[in-house]
Amino acid sequence: METLQTLSRNDQTGSEWYARPDADDLPEDGLAVSEEEYWEKYYNHPGERLYEWNDGHLEVIPMADVKGGRTHRWFCEILDCYLTTNPVGTVLSHEIGFRVVLPRKIGARIPDISVVLNRNPAAIHDDDCRYSGTFDLCVESLSHSSKKEIIRDTVTKKGEYEGMGVTEYYILDARKIETVFYRLNAAGRYEKIRPAGGIIRSGVLPGFQFRTSDLYCQPSLEEMAEDPVYHDYVLPSFREVRQRAEQAEREMLSEKQRAEQERERAEQAEKKMLSERQRAEQSENRFIQAARAMLSNGLDLAAVMRYTGLSADEIGSRKSE
Repeated sequence: METLQTLSRNDQTGSEWYARPDADDLPEDGLAVSEEEYWEKYYNHPGERLYEWNDGHLEVIPMADVKGGRTHRWFCEILDCYLTTNPVGTVLSHEIGFRVVLPRKIGARIPDISVVLNRNPAAIHDDDCRYSGTFDLCVESLSHSSKKEIIRDTVTKKGEYEGMGVTEYYILDARKIETVFYRLNAAGRYEKIRPAGGIIRSGVLPGFQFRTSDLYCQPSLEEMAEDPVYHDYVLPSFREVRQRAEQAEREMLSEKQRAEQERERAEQAEKKMLSERQRAEQSENRFIQAARAMLSNGLDLAAVMRYTGLSADEIGSRKSE
């Protein structure tokens, strides 16, 4: 079992405490091995640990904590969404390493997250266990780290990735202390990518953008599908399906309203027809009453029939009612 050792404030970087596994639990960290031995024995190590190789010595990749793991998974998720919508490359997560060859050192690094563009001169294939070229984007996650491990990602790897020509390098710190984003300038040196309105926009992946604050709250895919920052690449079909469903619902509601209006008009027409019939019956009754009054006043039946247009049977039937 790993034991955690809290750093003193003099040993920490930033304003929060970091912790690391006790050195006794990592007997191979710093072990001197040849490059051939590293690739053969430690690169695909069967244990739970992952190893990098730095100028002749093993370096154990630290375990992530829960907070850092959430940030890592969320960033992988939005990268997957982007490359699904825009299939311009391949994203790898702690799976594939690459050889670092610099004028004064040789090493092997396994980035937490890496991207190889389709246009990269060194293609990556499904059967590859390591990458023969230089990644276009590397991401390292700081979460459960010691000062040594922080320096490794913020200083050592920054220099290595810059020297190897990794176009963009992101450092994600779940504790919000060391988070930073770099891009190579024309001179081949890293410059910080400054957020515009709190949003980082990649130059390696056109259209890939994210809020720095979202690294720490990790909105869901459904939430991002409705967000203007993400909706162009996060579940774009989700928004289209939702819009079609809303349109269908509006049309159904409109049809229901039209049907209700038709029913109301039909009821009004029926009421009007009934009223007209009642008025006609009342008028006819008054006409019959007038004919009967003529007969009662001594006018003969033939004259009444001539004046009213009623037959004798009609006058008689009405009279008998």
